Amino acid sequence: MIKLQDVWKVYSNNVKAINGITIHVDKGEFVYIVGPSGAGKSTLIRLLYREERATQGEIFINNVRLSSLRPRKIPALRRKVAVVFQDFKLLPTLTVFENIAFALEVIEEHPTIIQKKVNEALDLVKLKSKAKFVPGELSGGEQQRAAIARAFVNSPDVMIADEPTGNLDPDTAWSIMDVLESINAKGTTIMMATHNKEIVNTLKRRVIAIERGRVVRDEARGSYGYEA
Repeated sequence: MIKLQDVWKVYSNNVKAINGITIHVDKGEFVYIVGPSGAGKSTLIRLLYREERATQGEIFINNVRLSSLRPRKIPALRRKVAVVFQDFKLLPTLTVFENIAFALEVIEEHPTIIQKKVNEALDLVKLKSKAKFVPGELSGGEQQRAAIARAFVNSPDVMIADEPTGNLDPDTAWSIMDVLESINAKGTTIMMATHNKEIVNTLKRRVIAIERGRVVRDEARGSYGYEA
């Protein structure tokens, strides 16, 4: 599913953000990526959806070698490797329904299919009653659920969540985790970068800890291991 083989990322100012990481993630896994600020978590995530290119080493997703992926193929990759951001990145002038539908319109999906898939995604995140609202009329948790629905609507193989609960209160954060757990139960592989100690320690999943660009811990049912 996801393979990183001796991956390095060195920026033009000679900062080594990723230092020889090797990780294998199987289909259907739920993996937390933890570590102190500046450890390389965000760089790792950007490498996985080809926002950044590795300086050295290889990354494979579904046997696709990202280093040899042509730019015109990147949008297709991102339909199968969906990303959920901490700051939602919803289009402010579109309704919730339109934000989710946009992910299907750009690939010229048939309107009937769009209607069906968007409604299914809204049901999953429990936002059907807010379908006609614009993002500014939603709470932070509702905006994050809308962003997750947009990421899920293309039935991705992998969902990468970059601090998806970082800006949310504890109760809302747990509601987001309920949605991500439901998506994972449908077979989607999830990799989630997080600083939320309580979530990691309560919902026991695989934990990969990164420090100074290196994997320092990889546990099947791990704990957070840092002071939050």
